[in-house]
Amino acid sequence: MKKYIISFVLALAVVILVAGVMVLTSNMTARATPGTSETWIATTLRSLAMPRDERMQVNPFAANESILKEAGEHFADHCASCHANDGSGNTALGRNLSPRVPDMRLAATQSKSDGELYYVIHNGIRFSGMPAWGAEGKDDDSWKLVLFIRHLPQLTTDEIKEMQKYNPKSDAERAEEQEEQDFLNGKPVSPSSAERLHQH
Repeated sequence: MKKYIISFVLALAVVILVAGVMVLTSNMTARATPGTSETWIATTLRSLAMPRDERMQVNPFAANESILKEAGEHFADHCASCHANDGSGNTALGRNLSPRVPDMRLAATQSKSDGELYYVIHNGIRFSGMPAWGAEGKDDDSWKLVLFIRHLPQLTTDEIKEMQKYNPKSDAERAEEQEEQDFLNGKPVSPSSAERLHQH
């Protein structure tokens, strides 16, 4: 056991040393795409930091239409700003974070255990843009989001369109939508709004 601990500490020290050298000798802007080594080190350290019993947890919920709808609405409201409704990460935030937001439809995310996905959602990841969600202790919403993440590769166009209703909107976007509805319903709108609406 003592040999194992010493080997682990030495390996961790080497990884930290290599990571430190890479950080000090590389471009520190968020625009720089992390290299293969940097990505491997970051994901390996994240995996090592996650308690084994957390990784091995089993989702207490099973996917059904109701849970996937609820989790999809939650995802659209809380997660899609970075991850996009389809889980691709193809958003202004997702493309510009460092490390980049993963495409959750791909094997790198889908191959993780339910416990790993839950742990990341619930606890977040330090030194990344991933916040901790849910209340202290266990939370059902994060487990349901795990089911929705599993569903992302099969997400339909209709489901994505439905999710758009739950995406956060600014006051200006809500006002514009209301003006469009008023215009379509024949209600009077200001001349500048009418001109803008005709341009759409």
